[in-house]
Amino acid sequence: MTRVVKLLDDYSASDLRRLAARSRQANVARRLLALAAIRDGSSRTDAARIGGMERQTLRDWVHRFNAEGPDGLRDHQHAGPACRLNGAQQAELKALVEAGPDRQRDGVVRWRRIDLQRVIKERFGVVYHERHVSTLLKRLGFSHVSARPRHPGQDPAVMEAFKKLPPHPECHIGHLPKGKPIEIWFQDEARIGQKNGIVRQWARRGTRPRQPADQRYENAWLFGAICPARGKAAGLVLPFVGTASMQLHIEEISRCVARGAHAVVLLDREGWHTTSKLKLPRNVSLIFLPSRAPELNPVENIWQFLRANWLSNTVFDGIDHIIDAACCAWNNLAALPHTIRSIGIRKWAHTGQRL
Repeated sequence: MTRVVKLLDDYSASDLRRLAARSRQANVARRLLALAAIRDGSSRTDAARIGGMERQTLRDWVHRFNAEGPDGLRDHQHAGPACRLNGAQQAELKALVEAGPDRQRDGVVRWRRIDLQRVIKERFGVVYHERHVSTLLKRLGFSHVSARPRHPGQDPAVMEAFKKLPPHPECHIGHLPKGKPIEIWFQDEARIGQKNGIVRQWARRGTRPRQPADQRYENAWLFGAICPARGKAAGLVLPFVGTASMQLHIEEISRCVARGAHAVVLLDREGWHTTSKLKLPRNVSLIFLPSRAPELNPVENIWQFLRANWLSNTVFDGIDHIIDAACCAWNNLAALPHTIRSIGIRKWAHTGQRL
């Protein structure tokens, strides 16, 4: 006959319930409540039912509780087998993955698991299964993601220098009276057309859904500007792009600036942005971003958000349909000031009111 295991007397039923209420682990709370029921005199069967376990499992937890106290009721996750690469080898592999492959030496333009499996075997004499290479990379802090595009002529030093410009560039707003409220706006354009994109979606594992994709070329242009600090958006959808369109958009931005404030608009160096033919309203000044540096403009991320949520996976009948869809998408964004702030705020631009 199985010997009855006596429960540790150091904790009363109320103490155990108090610990269960404070616990952030559901499994630990259930075990404490089961032990509290035992302390109240309930049968082992009833106590096991309260804890959602079998009687033998409850007996095992009683042993753990008697030996270690409440800490013994925690789940102990097995760390798995020790890595067969030592610390120096793991550091070398990590540096190798971060540096990327050499096309001439390694014969590939990106690391695949099978490539790293071969490299690990050749360099360290350790043979891993191809699937375990993924586990090893995750343990080293890597994940399998899509690369972000970068212009080959981009100069990171110029971008960093732009971020560190004086907080009040006198060449742009030196003519304004002291104490004048300054708003930071970002501006850009996007082509919205029949040759539309397809974005990721949820689907059953093992399937690949199909979405309609048009091959026609009719398109319109969405001129967009955001003021992240205010969660404000100013946009126009036009059938053409150029100086005349930019003039209309600058005037639209001017109408959206708070009364008594001055807008400093950061934008790229497209020809219709830099032309002297633009007539700037009195409450708008332009600052041009460094060349080949779209990462500095959060409106680029706004376009991704619009396409992913309201514009992709769609076939447009014609220019009127395109314009209606673009207007609807921009109006949806304008109604989400928190989203505009979340996407648009940049520490280098907004910390300490840079402009």
